[in-house]
Amino acid sequence: MSDAAQPTAAEVRAAAEAVKAAIDRHLDAVERRTGDDDPAVYDAFNALAAAAEVYDELLYDRYDEVTPFEIPGADDSLPPYAGPAEPSALSVLIRRDYVVAEPPRLLAQAQRLADVDAGRGADDTSPVVGTSVHAALGVLFGEYEPDEIASRHKEFGLEEGDSTLWVSAGEAAPEPGEWLGAPFEDADPELVVCRFDVSAVFDEEDDADEDFAGPAVRGA
Repeated sequence: MSDAAQPTAAEVRAAAEAVKAAIDRHLDAVERRTGDDDPAVYDAFNALAAAAEVYDELLYDRYDEVTPFEIPGADDSLPPYAGPAEPSALSVLIRRDYVVAEPPRLLAQAQRLADVDAGRGADDTSPVVGTSVHAALGVLFGEYEPDEIASRHKEFGLEEGDSTLWVSAGEAAPEPGEWLGAPFEDADPELVVCRFDVSAVFDEEDDADEDFAGPAVRGA
């Protein structure tokens, strides 16, 4: 960062004072809390996290120093739980991202599956998948369950990206076919009992080999 873009010493000092004020506000909210999910405590926590992040960034930009503590930001935390105390149903929401890292491997695996399904012999070399990655993915995901693809992704020429799993509580199971038109439309973070996230970004943050940063589990 150039000298012209660096924050002033006064800006760093102001950010430090903002952290002090946020700490006082958070402690006051905790002392006055009305329950486990008091929104005042949640708001004060987020304000403290935001103030600490600003101070840490300015401190680093100005003095090339960091704080000795880390407060998770609001985007990394679950909102107060607003679901039933005794859930009688649950939904498991999963997203997994992949990169098609080796298209030839993907195409070859899909062609082999298509050949087996069609009962084609080794002498029949006419293509079914051809060079279409789109068709290959349809064959692959039509043959295997998502969990098996996740465990064998390298075999299929895929590279793992981020993934997340939410366990969401409910009062009753939905009617058959009720949400099939928009399966993730009603995903509500306030109903999440626990959440598991996997991302390479956690490797960079923690300087560790493991990329599992979770779970985020609410107290029972």
